[in-house]
Amino acid sequence: MSSGPRSSGPRMLPLLVAPLRARPGRLLALILWSLVEAVPALLAGQLVARAVDRGFTVGRPLTGLAWLALLGLGVFAGAWATRQAYPLLAAVVEPFRDDLVRTVAEGSLRQAVAGRPVDASGVSRLTLQVEMVREAYAGVLMVVRGFLLTVGGALLGMVFLAPLILLLVLPPLLAGLGLFLVLLRRMAGAQRDAIVADERVAEAAGAASAAGRDIVACGAEDGVRADLVTHVDTQAAAARRLAALMPARVLCLAVAGWLPLLLLLVAAPGLRAGGLSAGAVLGAATYVTGGLQPAVRSLIQGLGGSGLRLVVALRRIHEAYPPAPQGAGRPGPASPPTTGPPPYAIELTAVTFAYGPQADPVFEDLDLTLPEGGHLAVVGPSGIGKSTLAGLIGGTLEPGTGLVRLGGRAPDALHPADLSALRVLVPQEAYVFSGVLAENLRYLRPDASDAEVGSAVDAVGAGPLVARLGGIGAVIDPAALSSGERQQIALVRAYLSPAPVVLLDEATCHLDPAAEARAEEAFARRPGTLLVIAHRISSALRARRVLVLDGDRVVSGTHGEALERSELYRDLVGHWSDGGHGPTVDGDAEAAPAGGRTVGATPPRTRS
Repeated sequence: MSSGPRSSGPRMLPLLVAPLRARPGRLLALILWSLVEAVPALLAGQLVARAVDRGFTVGRPLTGLAWLALLGLGVFAGAWATRQAYPLLAAVVEPFRDDLVRTVAEGSLRQAVAGRPVDASGVSRLTLQVEMVREAYAGVLMVVRGFLLTVGGALLGMVFLAPLILLLVLPPLLAGLGLFLVLLRRMAGAQRDAIVADERVAEAAGAASAAGRDIVACGAEDGVRADLVTHVDTQAAAARRLAALMPARVLCLAVAGWLPLLLLLVAAPGLRAGGLSAGAVLGAATYVTGGLQPAVRSLIQGLGGSGLRLVVALRRIHEAYPPAPQGAGRPGPASPPTTGPPPYAIELTAVTFAYGPQADPVFEDLDLTLPEGGHLAVVGPSGIGKSTLAGLIGGTLEPGTGLVRLGGRAPDALHPADLSALRVLVPQEAYVFSGVLAENLRYLRPDASDAEVGSAVDAVGAGPLVARLGGIGAVIDPAALSSGERQQIALVRAYLSPAPVVLLDEATCHLDPAAEARAEEAFARRPGTLLVIAHRISSALRARRVLVLDGDRVVSGTHGEALERSELYRDLVGHWSDGGHGPTVDGDAEAAPAGGRTVGATPPRTRS
């Protein structure tokens, strides 16, 4: 098991510094209060020296007490500054925790969308590690901040008191800190080994517990027991290696914290003979015992405990869920060619997709083109692959082979924010969150004005719903809304979105035909490219082109061309004409090409 201490430092530093750089105002306020907090460390030795030299040693005890009283005021000011610093620290740490939770959640979703198994227990452990990181990060910030301020103040005070003292204090201080940094790298590796070993024990124990009946039935108890014992032994060995390094911290503290005091005491007679006052020597000792020693002790204990947990847990989180790629994806064209498709054209080239390695492909060598500004309706029986098509184009599914491109760019090669700005996908089950209705409607365009929101509401036909709910300022409960009402809210949100590509995956299936017609006509008038996974055949009648999926027969063309070439389409349109509202054609997923291109698609045998 690799400990990896060498690789953790360079990668972890940007992650640890990023929360501070992201909130410069809070960081500046924290620095300013921290400078006030450093007042006692800076003045302690100076005030003690004056209390001794100008008060107690010359028979003026009241003067000496007055100087010490000033020191007390400085301590009070430092305590007040500490009180002000803690809320600022929380303002930095809590958003950092939220970012980590978002990293774990988005990473789990990316794994699920990509078809990789998601270890629920692993997600739970990483969630606990997020809380560990939050607490450790706060502790490390306070420890490092306190160390820098206290040691900096003490050293600066020595400069003003007696610069010669620095020659006694600095060498052992730097030597002890250097030794600790070397030790810290080894401890980080041992800490990581211990955490990984603990995870392996939890995984093995969980798997054995879940398969207990099968293990007994197969008579595999001895093998499973031996495997668990191996994992436990590995965990114990890692813990012993970490424990063996811990006592070395005492040596670092002795060199950096106690050796300067010892050297100062040994050199005191010589310093006095050289003209240094008794107060100055005592003040220097105050800087060492009241400043350097506590600061070094806190640093060694903090970084040797919370610091190690922070670095190792943070690295484990980013190993399990690395950030989404920005501009880097699967091999293929990284950017659209200069003379290629229009910016918002949809293209599928030789796409093959199956739900798992053993499943029959939903698509095989599928080609599809929908030009910019196009309006395509996809119809076909349930389970044929319509929703899978929407998922591939929308970037929630990745093809096994072939290329999916929006304006020449692969969806899985785009940063999530860039993909969201390019396309909006409205599924059958609309997502609405608790809160103000306006926040739901503006979710994809937070800067939209009230007038723009109102125009979108009217265009989609959601005006009566908004009025019934009490206006866009009303607070809504998703559980109190019907499926159709949630769909109308999601449709307004999509209409208001700046994304030029709209994918409606049976997004109007809970609306009545009149409401569905008004919503789809609004999106057809909206600038951009529209693909509708049809729930009713009327969606196809409104589209400029139709894609009919019928087993091994795929037909693409205008409404008239589809009527002429597809028996299924003629049957669906005939039922519509005879029955008024007509049949629904909802289903799952598949696709083929629009624009009259040749389609190579096998009949899907896997339900989306």
